[in-house]
Amino acid sequence: MRPLNLRDGQIEMAHGAGGRASAQLIDEIFLRAFDNPWLRQGNDGATLAPMLNPGERLVMATDAHVISPLFFPGGDIGSLAVHGTVNDVAMSGAQPLYLSASFILEEGFPLGDLKRIADSMGQAAREAGVAIVTGDTKVVERGKGDGVFISTTGIGVVAAGIDTSGHRARPGDVILLSGSIGEHGVAILSQRESLEFETQILSDSAALHELVAAMLAVAPGLRVLRDPTRGGLATTLNEIAGQSGVGMLLDEAAIPVQAQVEAACELLGLDPLYVANEGKLVAICAEQDADALLRTLRAHPLGQNASRIGTVIADEHGFVQMHTRFGGRRVVDRLVGEQLPRIC
Repeated sequence: MRPLNLRDGQIEMAHGAGGRASAQLIDEIFLRAFDNPWLRQGNDGATLAPMLNPGERLVMATDAHVISPLFFPGGDIGSLAVHGTVNDVAMSGAQPLYLSASFILEEGFPLGDLKRIADSMGQAAREAGVAIVTGDTKVVERGKGDGVFISTTGIGVVAAGIDTSGHRARPGDVILLSGSIGEHGVAILSQRESLEFETQILSDSAALHELVAAMLAVAPGLRVLRDPTRGGLATTLNEIAGQSGVGMLLDEAAIPVQAQVEAACELLGLDPLYVANEGKLVAICAEQDADALLRTLRAHPLGQNASRIGTVIADEHGFVQMHTRFGGRRVVDRLVGEQLPRIC
């Protein structure tokens, strides 16, 4: 068979039929982009042999990625798929090891765009130190998809004694945020709606596992870790409050928001607290660990703007409340409906 036409070629139904065209698509795009010993074996699944030490546990997380547009300032659906699942594994306190990737492609999708996405995905995986070891590809008829959807599953290992589950927050604990919020959602919306600002707003999409490892090295008793993706910071904190049976009291002035993001949200009628992030984390820790963790966060490139944003309080109703900049107090509820469709 002739090589794929990556300039003008498109996905055809034959690419999902399991025959020669399917094999060629896998060999010329996915295998070249993700190449590693496990994938090169060519089996239907990857045989893995993680050597667990006493007390270590496996963590597995899965995520589906649907986003419009597929390419956006600061990333694309390929790098986002890697970062999103690596971060889900990392929020369990785990070191990510392996990923699987499943692609649903629409007939007519440009092969050049697929290669660009796969290459970006492969680069993101190598930079994160994880291997994409197995996957699957399906093709749907034209008009029955939206270009490409990607589903990823990640596996990692949690060291003995580490537990960052959402049920561990206690009254008196401190709430830390690794940086400014809202960049990802606003970057997507600005691209989608062709909005122009004085300075370009970039998605914060990034893999957070090295930052997590640095935090756990100084505070292995860290209570909770979570990345505030869909629903943003507000929804994430409400989820943790519900899991732990506690309340939270935030300081609005302490929550970092870039000036251009705040201006864009004001223009669009959005609240940054509910806008998705893809490269930030929330950490809840005991008071005695807060200062050391904050120093560790600020010493890392992905945590330079970290802030102490509030405290965990006793509250049988599980309310998340916030001291406003105007001196009042308001309840910060979960997101109702959706602010931005299809952004992660």
